[in-house]
Amino acid sequence: MLIDLERIDVSKQINADICIIGAGVAGQTLAASLNDLKLKIVILESGDKDFRRDIEDLSDGENVGEEYYDLKTSHLRLFGGTAAIWGGRCAELDDIDFERRDFVSHSGWPIKKSDLTSYYAQVFEQLGLEKPGGLWDKVGRKQPDFDPKKIESGLWVFDEKGERFSEIDQPSLQHCDIILNATVTQIERAETGKITSILARSLKGTSLTVNSKIFVLAAGAIESARLLLAGGSGLGNTHGHVGRYFMEHPHARGGEIITDNPGRALKLLPRAIRYNGKRYAAYLRAAEEHQHQESILNSSLSITLRRREGEKMEGYWSAIGTLKHELPSSKFWRSLYHGAKSFAVRGLEATDPWSSVLNMKLSRGKSGIFAVIRAEQSPNPDSRITLSPEKDALGMPRARLDWRLQDIDRRSVRVLMETLRDEFLRLNWGQIKPSEWLYDRSQFWKTDPLISAHPIGGYHHMGGLRMSATPKTGVVNANCRLHESPNLYVAGSSVFPTGGWANPTVTIMALALRLGWHLRHKMT
Repeated sequence: MLIDLERIDVSKQINADICIIGAGVAGQTLAASLNDLKLKIVILESGDKDFRRDIEDLSDGENVGEEYYDLKTSHLRLFGGTAAIWGGRCAELDDIDFERRDFVSHSGWPIKKSDLTSYYAQVFEQLGLEKPGGLWDKVGRKQPDFDPKKIESGLWVFDEKGERFSEIDQPSLQHCDIILNATVTQIERAETGKITSILARSLKGTSLTVNSKIFVLAAGAIESARLLLAGGSGLGNTHGHVGRYFMEHPHARGGEIITDNPGRALKLLPRAIRYNGKRYAAYLRAAEEHQHQESILNSSLSITLRRREGEKMEGYWSAIGTLKHELPSSKFWRSLYHGAKSFAVRGLEATDPWSSVLNMKLSRGKSGIFAVIRAEQSPNPDSRITLSPEKDALGMPRARLDWRLQDIDRRSVRVLMETLRDEFLRLNWGQIKPSEWLYDRSQFWKTDPLISAHPIGGYHHMGGLRMSATPKTGVVNANCRLHESPNLYVAGSSVFPTGGWANPTVTIMALALRLGWHLRHKMT
């Protein structure tokens, strides 16, 4: 049943078995995994069916740390969440991402990657995609001849169903009561920490109280932390971890590839492969053995044609960036963005690398071949979400983001680029000139507006409610339940203790399926 909280005449109260706060990737995946059970499941979504500026304004907040996107444009409030503009990149976290690394402070998950293996497989099956592993052979491409002890190369696989999570009439959610325009503003709890009810309100003034046996917070990293800090009266924050360890996948220009054979350099890591109707793109990262030897993070890069620093972005890609980030994220504009992006990708599949080589020559030195960095950020307790004194339209304190990077973030990229440089020289493929900022100890990072359509980071909000073995080191346990509450769980990337380099969507879904399995056995 679909309910619009703005359209009810009077405030109401309902009872549920499971109440999920947030109808994004995590909330939908969790609810769908329980669709065969005779449970009363309620999903509360702060947004509407489509984008609305007045609702999006609830996400506005303050940036006080590293340069970052405006908060109200980095998180979408609508059914399906930010996945409405998801680029579709699918990859798993690596084994090393779950490990405690002596050279990475605060690293280590209380679970292993093997605990997610079966759930990762389910995710790729649900998306209709090939699971990672051996993809070079499957797509008929030659893997680059890097020293496997130093560099590992792999392939992303893309989900190209752009509105997968924003279609509200999904068969897998027909068993749920979906309530739109329902922003949670208050969490009521007993002295034992048990959540008794939550209060959701609409911008029209109507409200809904939900009593439930189980509550699941799946509102995104920033909003989930804000709600616990503001609407939950500090719930889960006895040890001061709520909102801390906020992470992104920072983007940067890693360096320039200088070669007499640009076509060969671009073919090493092709960015647009089409095989059996599916799209793939290549990346590389430091091998895990090399990461341990050099004490570096698990960052990745791709090789592609880009404008040089100080030049203007090419018109077509500038227009695509405008469609994605500056215009309203309504279904109409999203469809234009997805269409324009698909047209460009199909063109690359048919003509790359030779079209890029031609563009490079025609640019008269304005373009070159560069390494585009998609980095792992080290967990940092001072990188955090707190509350601003400013209030939103519902009287809730707005979020304040203090995003902070550390020296290991920059140094890891420098070592990765130097490793790639040495491999290029060994294989006689040309020269690599790492970017100068990598050697500047006065800054931890340098954002480059020409390196990507989203140059600061991937819009990947992680951390804030980190998973940990004990309450002293985090907010939720290995089953994503708050240490301080017997019936409040968290779904989404806010529980990530570390973020690796991989886009988080697949891991968000895998954790949601694992949480669904846990709740299934708890409730039956």
